[in-house]
Amino acid sequence: MLLVNTYGMKAYSTDLREKVMNAYNNREGSQRELAQRFSVSLSFVQSLLRRYRSNGTIEPKPHGGGQSAKLNSEQIALVTLLVEEDNDAILVELCDRLQERAGVKISRATMARITQKLNLTRKKKQYMPVSDTQSGCKNSGRSIGQPLGRST
Repeated sequence: MLLVNTYGMKAYSTDLREKVMNAYNNREGSQRELAQRFSVSLSFVQSLLRRYRSNGTIEPKPHGGGQSAKLNSEQIALVTLLVEEDNDAILVELCDRLQERAGVKISRATMARITQKLNLTRKKKQYMPVSDTQSGCKNSGRSIGQPLGRST
């Protein structure tokens, strides 16, 4: 039993809406009591009654549509290709390359959401030279990375 709102939740079922309306028509309690009885908000009961009085229906309103997608399927395929070509590229670089090839400008955050949604990992290479010197803690006598167990 969920209420339609801007957070993507589903509408209450028609069955629940009918039960609330039947209980109200049979005078089984006040709007507040019915809200508590059916575990819904008072504003839902009030909206349901208002909708029934004005439109004669208790059906939920159709989905509002939401925001349109920034990229079409071809552009998303291009993002996949860009990541495959250079998986070391940072998000800003991917945005720039997408703009060069497809003429579409998106933000770094949008690129992050797209790559996350597509499960595209951008694995960074480690360019760390091997060091000849041991860097260790002064007091322990052990270098970093050695186990802390007893020395034999």
